[in-house]
Amino acid sequence: MTSLAVANPGSLIQSVDWVAIAPPLIAAVAALAVLITDLFLPERHKKWLGRITAAGLALALIALLPLTGRSPRATFCVQNVAGGTDNGGCSYVADHFALVFQLIALGGALIAALLSAHTVEDERLPRGEYWFLLLSSATGAALLPASRDLATLVIALEVASLPAFALVALRRDGRGAEAALKFFVSSVTATAVMLLGIGFVYAASGSLHLAAVAQGLEHAPGQLKPLAEAGAVLTLVGFAFKVAAVPFHFWVPDTYTGAPLPVAGYLSVVGKAAGLSGLALATTIAFRPYAHTWGLALAVLAAVTMTVGNVGALRQRFDTRYSAVRLLAWSSVGQAGYLLVPLAAAGYAPTGADPLGATAAYALIYGVVNLGAFGVVAAVGRRAGTSVDDFRGLFARRRWTALALAFFLLCLAGLPPGVIGLFGKAVVFRAAVDAGLGWLAVVMAANVVVALYYYLLWTARLFAPAAGGAPAGGAAAGGAAGTGVERRLPASLTATLGLTASVAVVLSVAPQLVLQVAGGSLF
Repeated sequence: MTSLAVANPGSLIQSVDWVAIAPPLIAAVAALAVLITDLFLPERHKKWLGRITAAGLALALIALLPLTGRSPRATFCVQNVAGGTDNGGCSYVADHFALVFQLIALGGALIAALLSAHTVEDERLPRGEYWFLLLSSATGAALLPASRDLATLVIALEVASLPAFALVALRRDGRGAEAALKFFVSSVTATAVMLLGIGFVYAASGSLHLAAVAQGLEHAPGQLKPLAEAGAVLTLVGFAFKVAAVPFHFWVPDTYTGAPLPVAGYLSVVGKAAGLSGLALATTIAFRPYAHTWGLALAVLAAVTMTVGNVGALRQRFDTRYSAVRLLAWSSVGQAGYLLVPLAAAGYAPTGADPLGATAAYALIYGVVNLGAFGVVAAVGRRAGTSVDDFRGLFARRRWTALALAFFLLCLAGLPPGVIGLFGKAVVFRAAVDAGLGWLAVVMAANVVVALYYYLLWTARLFAPAAGGAPAGGAAAGGAAGTGVERRLPASLTATLGLTASVAVVLSVAPQLVLQVAGGSLF
């Protein structure tokens, strides 16, 4: 009889910290509950699937509260460092960084679920599949920021991405299929390149845990350094795709246009947050020995991304079909550039704490206001259309909806009364200056000025008189022409707009609630 080649076989059995893994676990359990319930629930009662989804995401958010203590909680650790203070050999760590990005992922998914309720009904999307896929993707997005080894990072990224392909394709028309195909082909290519890079990194460092990878790369033999550097570059490709950084952004406008509007909003916030967290973990922990190299690369990438995004938005014609969605798509590319600025600054800082805090703070702000903007587009698109010109005279038809969109756009532009957007851009700008990246700060300032043009032009449309002297689409848009009376929106849309607008207003009145994230250490 062959004995185990382990001195102490009992040491292979490790306890699981269920409290630490509760947020993604609850989302996963909710996904399974929706899938099973869909099999037995009569068609007339399937509206409950959306309520189960929202309840599951709310519970996952509540599960973050026990983890907000000072000490990070870790699980799935290798024996030699299990219980260590640095958690370097653990595959899952619920620290400040993970909690912030899990808040963005789960909170964004909850808002997307509220926004989806009427879309699923109006467009007759398959309910069980839709809610299951949304929860599955949210599970991967919540798992990713807590992952601390390259294998778990890849698995989490794919769990977040694969359901998203199907969500885009659920709209049964040519646009949905084409959008999903472009999204799928681009993502698979980026993932293949990333896996090749991870193979190179593992060969050079001898480990998959992020902290151990950093040590291995720092002491790698000279002949393996080119392999390690190539692996680091290739590994970052997959995360750059999820962030929609140039040149991995070409899928964004067509995918957002072809997908159901709540899915487009979900991808613009939750998908971007997942990619950003993975990019931050890979660079600031695993590839720290190459900090100045990836710091400069990310700085150039940030400058090019924000410029291409804003130029693409400037070139968008307001009278074309779906121009509002395409404008938000190009805007999200530009915003990705701003999000990359503090990450680039982390390459020049002694520790990545403060710059990463700026990225997290800006991601929180962007997530709230961008999902709110998609909510208004969904509300207007129910009866009018989704070109920017369809928003002309919206204030005369839907006063509060127009004011909400104006506030969201001013937040994205960084103008008062959208104070939180202004503070967010100031924090990002300061991170670049403090890191000595003055040229990047100048590029960012120029892009902020350029972006003002299309944000303010869209805002002006809301208060301009409609063509012909009457509110466009009067009754069709849900209000009596010239009366300023609004027809009641669906409860889910009202909840979405009310929630996002309230949070944006509260944060503008008390910006310290989110900006304190920028001042503390995330790791």
